[in-house]
Amino acid sequence: MTTLHSHPSTMNPEPGFWLRTAAALLSAMALLSACGGGSNSADQVASGTVTLQMDIPTLPSGVAEQVAAPFSQSVPSPDSEPVFTPMATGTTTATYTPAQIRAAYSLPDLPASGTTVTAAKAAQMGAGQTIYIVDAYHNPNTIAELAAFNQKFALPACATKVIAPTAALPLAAASNTACEVSVVYNTAAGGMTATTPAYNSGWATEISLDVQWAHATAPLARIILIEAADASLNSLLGAIKLANSMGPGIVSMSFGAAEGSWTASVDSVFTAPKMTYLAATGDSGMAVSWPSVSPNVLAVGGTTLSYSGPGTKSEVSWSGTGGGISAYSATPSYQSNAVPGMGFTSRRVVADVAFNADPATGQYTAIMAPGSTTVSWLSVGGTSLSTPQWAGLIAIANANRALASKAALGLPHTALYGQLATVPGTYASTFTDITRGSHGTCATCTAKVGYDQLAGLGTPNATNLLNSLAGTNASAAPTVPSAAVSGTVGTALSFTVSVNASNPLTYTLTGAPAGMTINSAGVVTWPTPLAGQYSPVVTAKDTATGLTGQGTYSVTISAPKAPTLTATNIIGRPGVALSFAATAVSANPVTYSIAGAPAGMTINSTGVVNWASPVLGTYSVTVSAKDSKTGLTGTAVYSVKIANAGPVITAAAITGTAGKALSSSINISDTSATSFYISISGVPLGMTFSLSGMNVIANWAKPVAGTYSLKVVVTNNNGLSSQATIPVTIK
Repeated sequence: MTTLHSHPSTMNPEPGFWLRTAAALLSAMALLSACGGGSNSADQVASGTVTLQMDIPTLPSGVAEQVAAPFSQSVPSPDSEPVFTPMATGTTTATYTPAQIRAAYSLPDLPASGTTVTAAKAAQMGAGQTIYIVDAYHNPNTIAELAAFNQKFALPACATKVIAPTAALPLAAASNTACEVSVVYNTAAGGMTATTPAYNSGWATEISLDVQWAHATAPLARIILIEAADASLNSLLGAIKLANSMGPGIVSMSFGAAEGSWTASVDSVFTAPKMTYLAATGDSGMAVSWPSVSPNVLAVGGTTLSYSGPGTKSEVSWSGTGGGISAYSATPSYQSNAVPGMGFTSRRVVADVAFNADPATGQYTAIMAPGSTTVSWLSVGGTSLSTPQWAGLIAIANANRALASKAALGLPHTALYGQLATVPGTYASTFTDITRGSHGTCATCTAKVGYDQLAGLGTPNATNLLNSLAGTNASAAPTVPSAAVSGTVGTALSFTVSVNASNPLTYTLTGAPAGMTINSAGVVTWPTPLAGQYSPVVTAKDTATGLTGQGTYSVTISAPKAPTLTATNIIGRPGVALSFAATAVSANPVTYSIAGAPAGMTINSTGVVNWASPVLGTYSVTVSAKDSKTGLTGTAVYSVKIANAGPVITAAAITGTAGKALSSSINISDTSATSFYISISGVPLGMTFSLSGMNVIANWAKPVAGTYSLKVVVTNNNGLSSQATIPVTIK
């Protein structure tokens, strides 16, 4: 998993590899801040400024520029070629093959090469489903590395399919019979581009392990690698938006950033229809990161796997796995005390699930240097590794559900927590409960029976889990996305709850401030809001199934604001009635008053200032607008300038003979002005003008017979204008 740091000055974007000899791991160099791969200092990620897009959702200023770097641990294989034998237990470092991982987690057996694959068997390999791998920068060898990985481990080959940047979205459905792999580049706004991102060795390793192990888990699923231009949160968010536009699938995200008050502002990006989102929890022990903290994302933690064949599997929580209790995100409805071990928690807890991630029990990954055809083998670890494998599991579950004419899981939390984990026999058969290990010294940092923050519900007993998910209607319960609402003291608040459900609903509101209510249509009202922050919980109950969903609304009521007035410069003429509007912007009705006004100037109840007989001079007039409910007052000073009558235009009618050149003068006079703007319209073709002192000279080399009318408008530097109409007759 890739960690995106909040402060560029404290980032360690380019960690070194965990080196391993045939006997044991050597001491680690700087740990990666994402969940896969390492790199050297020559490829450090820049923390340059990123221009925010205006689409929704967006990251707040200052957050969008944060950057991510590969976060898993990777270890060079002690052999030039991987040794495919069962790994010893104890302290010896293990590196597992796809076949060993499939056996350890009871994934369906792969058919022998050349065997006719039935529709049911194809579904067990994720056929017809799409896995979106979201990463930063570019790995030029992704396709070649995957081909080497497939050849070495006898996995189905993938056809390369080019997706043009101009391709219509959403894409056509994935193949039900074969694997396809595509690489696309995204813009920060969520579109596609033909511009290839720069190379970065750390991210290249991350890409390699993400693609290869998603494929190893679901070998017939379509894989679309989305490469962001850089590792900023803004660019990575654009990659997620692009995945949403490309069509139904599973989004695997091996990166993260320290959570903050901003995280809820982009939760809606994880709510696209028929999409599942997974993110790694991190590799630095107890910590909570985004996007895994989002209640709409399946947070994947890590374990230490020991497996040397049937009947010899054991697992403990990996000491480096991320996880913990969020400081900002409210408890989602699926994390209830009905889940064994969950208990009461006031905030979202991660992880949700887990998979092998310890770099000391790593998994083989093929790596090629840019420009080289030589394959090197790394032993990779980190929650980067566990995340794409859980993405593969969801792809298989969706393929099985499609075969049974059932909808895709979408957000799988209700199924995993509410319909599997709360049933004791089902929980025991679908998950391995990880009850040993720790990742810190906090009160909740030690694994225990039932749910815990290290491994969540546990690791999958894949056969039973997939069978259960194939029969689970995860979309039956209503979903109530959390949202933020703002209001002002003294102004009635009203908003409508957004709910995804297929049947009529009833609504209840808990944790709401006094006076806030919800009606049968899901409209929340609060006639007299009080200043403060509130977290009311909306529960929507399906009247047909009885299933419920909850969402927490963050309601912020700000202190009232004074009315605002925008000052302007007003220009008038002596003796000519003057009128201008000083309209206030206010949430409530206002009353107007005026101060510093010259004699005879008044203001009415709608903010219109009148002066029947202006007197020459310049005046500073203060207009006040008082809020009739809050008593707050806003003011603005208007500069009122009463100047002389303005320019005088003197010109005689212009006459001439067709074909005979003519010239005529238009005189302008104004003793109070220092400059003029002159506009002449109605000019016949061929007539030109030039300036000579205070005169405008009209010239016409070849007059054409006819009658014309010149409209001359002169505006002086005081803003006063005059106009004159000059007839032109050519015989």
